[in-house]
Amino acid sequence: MRIILIGILLVLFGIFSIVAIPILWIIGKLNLGLQQKISRYIVKAMFWKILFLSGVRKKVIGVERVPKDTPVLFIFNHRGFFDVILAFYSVPVPAGFVSKKEIAKVPGLRIWMKFIRCVFLDRENPREGIKAILKGVETIKSGTSMFIAPEGTRNSGEGLLEFKPGSLKMAEKAGCPIVPVAITNANKVFEDHLPWIRSAEMTIEYGEPILIHELSKEAKGELLEHCRKKVLELYEKNL
Repeated sequence: MRIILIGILLVLFGIFSIVAIPILWIIGKLNLGLQQKISRYIVKAMFWKILFLSGVRKKVIGVERVPKDTPVLFIFNHRGFFDVILAFYSVPVPAGFVSKKEIAKVPGLRIWMKFIRCVFLDRENPREGIKAILKGVETIKSGTSMFIAPEGTRNSGEGLLEFKPGSLKMAEKAGCPIVPVAITNANKVFEDHLPWIRSAEMTIEYGEPILIHELSKEAKGELLEHCRKKVLELYEKNL
């Protein structure tokens, strides 16, 4: 029943988008900041409806730890489709996502993602990958935080996968804090029993910001593993 209700919701949102996207495109020509603000409001409202219809019981921890005066790079573990929904719904600051380029092929979705400042990553093309990183750096410097899943793909096993080299480059180049984020039980909503959606409790916790310039020389040399351990600690805490 839930999958049918969400299907109907997506169809209605598609119809709404036919009208909303051209209006937002015009607004963006005049004021990009306003375009992003309105788009964020619409997408958050849509994600709230999806979470509600899916029967997700939300537990959000640590939003007070997220810096409000500077953009950051959020690093989160990836276990399911609902990771992104809960993360964007709960994040207290403007934020986009680093997404695989295949998502951009979904009609309409690409436009909404561009409106909220997402970046599309081609994992098979190093040159295009560098362009995506530089685009993410530009986005962060302009005031919008970014989410990235350093595991690089969805993890269906225990714990966390190893973090991909280069996944923290945006923070290093932008000189911004890194905020570890752990999400539990996303897979229990959808991926564990495709194609059905089932009620579950999901927890998202935002950790303390990691300031690269304040780390010890040893920690800087092992930044990737240091950040992975921080996310893993939050993840295991909320299992």
